[in-house]
Amino acid sequence: MTQYRLTLYVAGPSARSDEAINNLRRLCETSLPGQYELQVIDVVQQPEAAEKARIFATPTLIKESPEPSCRIIGDLSDTARVRVGLDLQDRAEGGKDSAS
Repeated sequence: MTQYRLTLYVAGPSARSDEAINNLRRLCETSLPGQYELQVIDVVQQPEAAEKARIFATPTLIKESPEPSCRIIGDLSDTARVRVGLDLQDRAEGGKDSAS
């Protein structure tokens, strides 16, 4: 079972940050139940983490594993785009397209 390691960078408490967090959690619970680790980093509180990761815009999602890594910028409301970025296109919601 593949474990996904995801880091979401947001800028303080805001509606945009909350939307990105909620969109991502909903997608993960639907497509990756029990198979993901999500860390949310507030760049206002942890600017050094944002600098180290070279975050220039928020929200930014980084898929660290499995390889290849990728970055997705925005509120993550375009579920199809996020699924492609996370390489989940073969994991249809509910498992109907999953190869076993």
